Order: sequence, then structure tokens, then C-alpha cells
Amino acid sequence: MSEQPRPAIGICTALVRANWGAWERREAALLAFSYIEAIQRAGGLAVMIPPDARLEEDPDEMLDLLDGLILAGGNDIDPAHYGAERHPETHYLVPERDRVELALAVRAVERDIPVLGICRGMQLINVAFGGTLRQHLPDELGHEEHRRTPGSFEGSDHTVRLSAGSLAARAAGEQLHNTKSHHHQGIATVGGGLVVTGRSTLDDLPEAIEAPDRRFVLGVQWHPEADEGSRIVGTLVEEARDFRSDFRSKRGYRSGRGSSYPAARTASVTRSAWD
Repeated sequence: MSEQPRPAIGICTALVRANWGAWERREAALLAFSYIEAIQRAGGLAVMIPPDARLEEDPDEMLDLLDGLILAGGNDIDPAHYGAERHPETHYLVPERDRVELALAVRAVERDIPVLGICRGMQLINVAFGGTLRQHLPDELGHEEHRRTPGSFEGSDHTVRLSAGSLAARAAGEQLHNTKSHHHQGIATVGGGLVVTGRSTLDDLPEAIEAPDRRFVLGVQWHPEADEGSRIVGTLVEEARDFRSDFRSKRGYRSGRGSSYPAARTASVTRSAWD
């Protein structure tokens, strides 16, 4: 008997200028291979999703192919999406990435497809639910413990306390969880329909959010893909496998049901998600 197909896990890429071979500063859809390895170790099939203007209008075209969605870490989100002015330390904005990820996130939640947000991805989930961000934590917290060494996870560990019985605690396998941290922004106002289920033991900063009335919507502020011992990505893949089994007969069905979730403050996202 042949093996069952692996659950397809979409993961959004960065859009950057990169060097490879003889080529220098060529625009590239880029993703740290540690994300791919984490999905594959857990038995998933990784599907990289670059920015795509057509998906902004019709995210179902991609979501119909997927069993789960990961929103990866990366550049800062344009504060225009949550109604704020840009802080001087908010850098490297990529509008086309923001737009497609917001569209995919909102629609995936509506369709109850499992979603995991990592670092920037957690922040993007919060924005998609109508929440806001703190744009530069050192200004408010008075320290840089959440990004001790830019560009490295060396010495980046700190602990997060997860709520008993939460999805975050189930995914991590424990309530006091050691994490690898690399971020300078964080959640301010929590989006409607989300709850904070993890906080940093350093300063009580929100580090995990989830949507209790969805099958699997989890955002973590740390980087589980950088920790081979982490269960977070594996839990998403398992949930995606269950989703595939539960809804295989409905593959291609585009749900028209309503939703109580607020759209992000972007016309293209609002149009694609709620019409």
C-alpha cells in the first residue's frame, strides 16, 4: 500500500535582493531553509508562496491547494495596515508581501485552515484581526533582550510562560517554554477574536496569541524553526494532516459563510476576504 500524500503546508517568502553564484543583488523570493527543514521533519510538504498580486484578490486559488499555512518571520509590516504613522526604526517595508499575506491569513482563518504565525507572522495575524503593533520595543521596554544580536540566534534564548490548557501550551508541550527570540516589534492592541496565551518572563510582553473558536490559529513571537527540539511546527503539520483527512472531499470548495473577524485596514484584503 502506498503512503498517504504529505499535508501541503504553504509558507510565505520574503522578497529581497540577494546574491548567488555570479549574480549580485537580484530580486529573489527568499526563505531560510530552516523553515523548510522543520516542515519536512514533521512529515509535511513545503510549498513556498512568493508575493503574487492575483492572490491578493483571490487567495482561494492558493488555499485550495493547501492543508495548512505558515506565516514566516521577516521584515516589518507597514504600519498603514493598522492605522499608525511609521516609526523611525520601522524598516525594510515590502508592501506586496504584506498585502498577499494579509489576504491569505484572513481567508485561511475564514475557511478554518490551520494557520501558524512565526515572529512577523504572529504580528501579521494580529493585524489581520484588527490589532496594532508596538513599532520599537526598546523605546517602551528600555532594553533589547528580544533581539540581543541582530542576525543571529546565538544567546537569544529566553523563557515564555504559556497559559494552561491553551493551544500554545499543547503545541509546545509545556507551560514554561524556552524560546529563540529575534524581534524589535510586538503586539500593542490585541485583535478582536484573539487571546494572549503566552507572555515573556522578561517583561510580560505578549509572545503567543490564538483564536479559541478556530481549529488552529496560533501566533508565536519566537522562532521554533530555529530549534530542532521544538514541537510547534510539527503540531501545525499534524493539524494540517487532520484537516486534509476531514476535508479532502471538499477540496476546491470555496466557503461563502460569513465571519465575525474584522478585516485588516486594506481595501484589497477587505474585498478578497469578506465579499
